[in-house]
Amino acid sequence: MRDYAGLADRSVPAVSGAWGTRWAGRVVVLVPANLEGMAGLLGSPASSYRGIAAVTTGATGTGGRAPADRVIVNPEAFGLLGDPGRQIVLTHETTHVATRAHTSAATPLWLSEGFADWVGYRGGDRHPDEAAPELAYAVGRGEVPAGLPDDEDFGFAGDADRLARAYESGWLACRLIAERWGEDRLREFYRAVGAHQDREGAVEDAMHRVLALTREEFTAQWQDYVKATLT
Repeated sequence: MRDYAGLADRSVPAVSGAWGTRWAGRVVVLVPANLEGMAGLLGSPASSYRGIAAVTTGATGTGGRAPADRVIVNPEAFGLLGDPGRQIVLTHETTHVATRAHTSAATPLWLSEGFADWVGYRGGDRHPDEAAPELAYAVGRGEVPAGLPDDEDFGFAGDADRLARAYESGWLACRLIAERWGEDRLREFYRAVGAHQDREGAVEDAMHRVLALTREEFTAQWQDYVKATLT
Protein backbone atom coordinates (compact mmCIF):
# COMPACT_ATOMS: atom_id res chain seq x y z
CA MET A 1 0.00 0.00 0.00
CA ARG A 2 2.95 2.33 0.51
CA ASP A 3 3.57 2.18 -3.24
CA TYR A 4 0.07 3.50 -3.93
CA ALA A 5 0.45 6.18 -1.28
CA GLY A 6 3.68 7.32 -2.88
CA LEU A 7 2.07 7.51 -6.29
CA ALA A 8 -0.83 9.52 -4.90
CA ASP A 9 1.51 11.82 -2.99
CA ARG A 10 3.36 12.62 -6.22
CA SER A 11 0.15 13.02 -8.20
CA VAL A 12 -1.28 15.82 -6.05
CA PRO A 13 1.51 18.38 -6.63
CA ALA A 14 1.75 17.39 -10.29
CA VAL A 15 -1.95 18.13 -10.73
CA SER A 16 -1.77 21.36 -8.76
CA GLY A 17 1.12 22.47 -10.95
CA ALA A 18 -0.93 21.90 -14.09
CA TRP A 19 -4.41 22.92 -12.90
CA GLY A 20 -3.85 25.23 -9.94
CA THR A 21 -4.43 24.85 -6.22
CA ARG A 22 -8.13 25.70 -5.99
CA TRP A 23 -9.24 22.14 -5.30
CA ALA A 24 -9.26 19.81 -2.30
CA GLY A 25 -5.57 19.00 -2.74
CA ARG A 26 -5.95 15.38 -1.69
CA VAL A 27 -7.11 12.12 -3.21
CA VAL A 28 -8.56 8.89 -1.82
CA VAL A 29 -7.30 5.73 -3.54
CA LEU A 30 -9.12 2.43 -3.00
CA VAL A 31 -7.29 -0.76 -3.95
CA PRO A 32 -9.55 -3.84 -3.89
CA ALA A 33 -8.09 -7.32 -3.98
CA ASN A 34 -9.06 -8.03 -7.59
CA LEU A 35 -11.16 -6.96 -10.57
CA GLU A 36 -14.31 -8.41 -9.04
CA GLY A 37 -13.75 -6.29 -5.95
CA MET A 38 -13.41 -3.21 -8.11
CA ALA A 39 -16.62 -4.07 -9.94
CA GLY A 40 -18.41 -4.53 -6.62
CA LEU A 41 -17.36 -1.08 -5.45
CA LEU A 42 -18.62 0.41 -8.70
CA GLY A 43 -21.80 -1.65 -8.90
CA SER A 44 -21.03 -2.78 -12.44
CA PRO A 45 -20.05 -6.05 -14.15
CA ALA A 46 -16.37 -6.92 -13.93
CA SER A 47 -16.22 -7.22 -17.72
CA SER A 48 -16.85 -3.48 -18.00
CA TYR A 49 -13.47 -2.70 -16.41
CA ARG A 50 -11.24 -5.51 -17.61
CA GLY A 51 -8.02 -3.92 -18.85
CA ILE A 52 -8.88 -0.54 -17.25
CA ALA A 53 -6.19 0.38 -14.72
CA ALA A 54 -8.26 2.78 -12.60
CA VAL A 55 -11.38 4.95 -12.59
CA THR A 56 -12.56 7.95 -10.61
CA THR A 57 -16.04 8.11 -9.09
CA GLY A 58 -17.94 11.16 -7.90
CA ALA A 59 -20.38 13.81 -9.05
CA THR A 60 -19.24 16.67 -11.26
CA GLY A 61 -19.73 20.36 -10.67
CA THR A 62 -20.04 20.16 -6.88
CA GLY A 63 -17.78 22.93 -5.62
CA GLY A 64 -14.06 23.59 -5.60
CA ARG A 65 -13.19 22.32 -2.11
CA ALA A 66 -15.63 19.46 -1.69
CA PRO A 67 -14.20 16.17 -0.35
CA ALA A 68 -12.09 14.34 -2.87
CA ASP A 69 -13.59 11.71 -5.14
CA ARG A 70 -12.43 8.12 -4.89
CA VAL A 71 -9.93 6.66 -7.31
CA ILE A 72 -10.60 2.93 -7.57
CA VAL A 73 -7.74 0.80 -8.87
CA ASN A 74 -8.02 -2.40 -10.87
CA PRO A 75 -5.02 -4.22 -9.36
CA GLU A 76 -4.84 -6.71 -12.21
CA ALA A 77 -4.48 -4.13 -14.98
CA PHE A 78 -2.56 -1.67 -12.82
CA GLY A 79 -0.06 -4.35 -11.89
CA LEU A 80 0.90 -4.83 -15.54
CA LEU A 81 2.15 -1.25 -15.81
CA GLY A 82 5.68 -0.11 -15.16
CA ASP A 83 6.44 2.63 -12.66
CA PRO A 84 6.08 5.51 -15.16
CA GLY A 85 2.76 4.12 -16.40
CA ARG A 86 1.42 3.78 -12.88
CA GLN A 87 2.31 7.38 -12.12
CA ILE A 88 0.64 8.58 -15.31
CA VAL A 89 -2.55 6.69 -14.43
CA LEU A 90 -2.72 8.03 -10.86
CA THR A 91 -1.99 11.57 -12.03
CA HIS A 92 -4.67 11.23 -14.72
CA GLU A 93 -7.27 10.09 -12.19
CA THR A 94 -6.24 12.75 -9.67
CA THR A 95 -6.79 15.34 -12.40
CA HIS A 96 -10.43 14.24 -12.58
CA VAL A 97 -10.70 14.89 -8.85
CA ALA A 98 -9.20 18.36 -9.22
CA THR A 99 -11.26 19.42 -12.23
CA ARG A 100 -14.65 18.04 -11.23
CA ALA A 101 -15.99 21.41 -9.98
CA HIS A 102 -15.46 22.76 -13.52
CA THR A 103 -16.63 19.61 -15.32
CA SER A 104 -20.30 19.59 -16.23
CA ALA A 105 -22.79 18.00 -18.59
CA ALA A 106 -21.41 20.41 -21.18
CA THR A 107 -17.90 18.94 -21.01
CA PRO A 108 -17.24 16.37 -23.75
CA LEU A 109 -15.18 13.34 -22.86
CA TRP A 110 -12.49 14.24 -25.37
CA LEU A 111 -11.82 17.34 -23.26
CA SER A 112 -12.08 15.83 -19.76
CA GLU A 113 -10.08 12.71 -20.66
CA GLY A 114 -7.70 14.55 -22.96
CA PHE A 115 -6.93 17.13 -20.29
CA ALA A 116 -6.33 14.41 -17.69
CA ASP A 117 -3.93 12.67 -20.08
CA TRP A 118 -2.22 15.98 -20.81
CA VAL A 119 -1.58 16.46 -17.09
CA GLY A 120 -0.44 12.85 -16.77
CA TYR A 121 2.14 13.19 -19.55
CA ARG A 122 3.10 16.79 -18.73
CA GLY A 123 6.74 17.10 -17.81
CA GLY A 124 7.54 13.57 -18.92
CA ASP A 125 9.71 12.40 -21.78
CA ARG A 126 7.36 9.96 -23.47
CA HIS A 127 7.37 10.50 -27.24
CA PRO A 128 3.95 11.09 -28.85
CA ASP A 129 4.30 7.87 -30.86
CA GLU A 130 4.62 5.99 -27.56
CA ALA A 131 1.77 7.85 -25.88
CA ALA A 132 -0.56 7.54 -28.88
CA PRO A 133 0.36 4.25 -30.59
CA GLU A 134 -3.08 3.38 -31.99
CA LEU A 135 -3.61 6.83 -33.45
CA ALA A 136 -0.06 6.84 -34.83
CA TYR A 137 -0.75 3.50 -36.51
CA ALA A 138 -3.95 4.87 -38.05
CA VAL A 139 -2.22 8.03 -39.27
CA GLY A 140 0.54 5.89 -40.76
CA ARG A 141 -2.16 4.17 -42.84
CA GLY A 142 -3.46 7.56 -43.97
CA GLU A 143 -6.47 7.44 -41.63
CA VAL A 144 -6.53 10.84 -39.96
CA PRO A 145 -9.67 11.26 -37.81
CA ALA A 146 -12.44 13.23 -39.48
CA GLY A 147 -13.26 15.01 -36.23
CA LEU A 148 -12.82 15.06 -32.49
CA PRO A 149 -14.10 11.87 -30.83
CA ASP A 150 -17.69 11.55 -29.63
CA ASP A 151 -18.53 10.43 -26.11
CA GLU A 152 -19.61 7.07 -27.52
CA ASP A 153 -16.03 6.43 -28.64
CA PHE A 154 -14.98 6.24 -24.98
CA GLY A 155 -17.09 3.21 -24.08
CA PHE A 156 -15.14 0.65 -22.05
CA ALA A 157 -17.18 -2.25 -23.41
CA GLY A 158 -16.56 -1.43 -27.07
CA ASP A 159 -13.63 -1.73 -29.46
CA ALA A 160 -10.38 -1.37 -27.49
CA ASP A 161 -8.55 0.23 -30.43
CA ARG A 162 -11.35 2.75 -30.91
CA LEU A 163 -11.22 3.58 -27.20
CA ALA A 164 -7.44 4.07 -27.35
CA ARG A 165 -7.71 6.36 -30.38
CA ALA A 166 -10.37 8.42 -28.61
CA TYR A 167 -8.14 9.01 -25.58
CA GLU A 168 -5.14 9.74 -27.76
CA SER A 169 -7.12 12.17 -29.92
CA GLY A 170 -8.35 14.08 -26.89
CA TRP A 171 -4.84 14.23 -25.46
CA LEU A 172 -3.42 15.67 -28.67
CA ALA A 173 -6.22 18.25 -28.84
CA CYS A 174 -5.31 19.49 -25.36
CA ARG A 175 -1.60 19.29 -26.14
CA LEU A 176 -2.19 21.42 -29.23
CA ILE A 177 -3.96 24.11 -27.20
CA ALA A 178 -1.23 24.12 -24.56
CA GLU A 179 1.54 24.39 -27.14
CA ARG A 180 -0.08 26.91 -29.48
CA TRP A 181 -2.05 29.11 -27.07
CA GLY A 182 -0.36 28.32 -23.76
CA GLU A 183 -1.25 26.34 -20.65
CA ASP A 184 -3.22 29.22 -19.11
CA ARG A 185 -5.46 29.30 -22.17
CA LEU A 186 -5.99 25.55 -22.00
CA ARG A 187 -7.18 25.85 -18.39
CA GLU A 188 -9.37 28.80 -19.34
CA PHE A 189 -10.88 26.81 -22.21
CA TYR A 190 -11.65 23.86 -19.92
CA ARG A 191 -13.39 26.10 -17.41
CA ALA A 192 -15.27 27.99 -20.13
CA VAL A 193 -16.76 24.79 -21.53
CA GLY A 194 -17.71 23.50 -18.08
CA ALA A 195 -19.42 26.78 -17.19
CA HIS A 196 -22.22 25.95 -19.63
CA GLN A 197 -25.26 24.11 -18.35
CA ASP A 198 -25.60 21.74 -21.29
CA ARG A 199 -23.64 20.43 -24.24
CA GLU A 200 -25.18 22.35 -27.14
CA GLY A 201 -22.89 25.13 -28.27
CA ALA A 202 -20.59 24.90 -25.24
CA VAL A 203 -17.41 23.89 -27.05
CA GLU A 204 -18.10 26.23 -29.93
CA ASP A 205 -18.65 29.21 -27.62
CA ALA A 206 -15.51 28.47 -25.61
CA MET A 207 -13.42 28.06 -28.75
CA HIS A 208 -14.67 31.39 -30.05
CA ARG A 209 -14.09 33.27 -26.79
CA VAL A 210 -10.84 31.65 -25.65
CA LEU A 211 -9.12 30.54 -28.87
CA ALA A 212 -10.74 32.95 -31.38
CA LEU A 213 -11.55 30.00 -33.66
CA THR A 214 -14.61 28.22 -34.95
CA ARG A 215 -14.90 24.51 -34.20
CA GLU A 216 -14.23 23.79 -37.87
CA GLU A 217 -11.04 25.88 -37.80
CA PHE A 218 -9.84 24.18 -34.63
CA THR A 219 -10.60 20.73 -36.03
CA ALA A 220 -8.57 21.48 -39.16
CA GLN A 221 -5.63 22.70 -37.06
CA TRP A 222 -5.92 19.62 -34.85
CA GLN A 223 -5.90 17.28 -37.86
CA ASP A 224 -2.76 18.97 -39.18
CA TYR A 225 -1.18 18.75 -35.73
CA VAL A 226 -2.00 15.04 -35.41
CA LYS A 227 -0.38 14.33 -38.77
CA ALA A 228 2.69 16.44 -38.03
CA THR A 229 3.14 15.00 -34.54
CA LEU A 230 2.65 11.33 -35.38
CA THR A 231 4.47 11.06 -38.73
